[in-house]
Amino acid sequence: MRKNIAAGNWKMNLAFEEAKSLSEHVSNVQVADGTEVILGVPFPYLEQIQKVIASNPGVHVAAQNCHQEAKGAYTGEVSLGMLASIGIKTVILGHSERRAYQKETDELLAQKVKAALQAGFKVIFCCGESLETREAGEHFDFVEGQLRNSLFDLEAKDWKQIVIAYEPIWAIGTGVTASPEQAQEIHAHIRTLLKNTFNEQVAEETSILYGGSVKPANAKELFSKSDIDGGLVGGASLKAADFEQIIKSF
Repeated sequence: MRKNIAAGNWKMNLAFEEAKSLSEHVSNVQVADGTEVILGVPFPYLEQIQKVIASNPGVHVAAQNCHQEAKGAYTGEVSLGMLASIGIKTVILGHSERRAYQKETDELLAQKVKAALQAGFKVIFCCGESLETREAGEHFDFVEGQLRNSLFDLEAKDWKQIVIAYEPIWAIGTGVTASPEQAQEIHAHIRTLLKNTFNEQVAEETSILYGGSVKPANAKELFSKSDIDGGLVGGASLKAADFEQIIKSF
């Protein structure tokens, strides 16, 4: 049985006291059975926020990125070993903003995913198309290419540690949301790809999240779709009351 997941990606936001207050609020939310809450926390706060949420077994902390190498002369980078040493075991990879601003390629992300899995991490892997790609009717092929290039060399057993987050770039931070029907259509497409590439068990057990202006007003309808298992939430995850409502939308 795959989990419902409410993941909040804080990106480069919040001073520490704000982050602490937000995580304290989230740690006091009653998380339903079969649901997991994940906070994508900036690097400087990871250890402290991990301690804040420790009292709630349904809430976890994720890093927003990692380097593919174990160590070395990579100024400003953070290794999986460093993250593991402070108790972090989940990492977000392939977010469209890192693809765009840091020029992360499918090939680089394949290296990062394999390194993360070998280190025992859970990976939230992001994929999604631009507005131009969507309007050209090429979104199915584009997302399939992202997954095939970065994930489809894995073995079926590796998928126990993978969560997919489909994020249409045209809906991230814009206030525009894919309709529940549009989101369901491509989530179902992704699940069919997993079934055809690996097996039915992988397809049925892999959580697929929607990301793209998820908010309390649309979360319940999005999450009610059969192939949408939750959300990777941006702006609304920075507001305690809004994120609590999203957590309770399953």
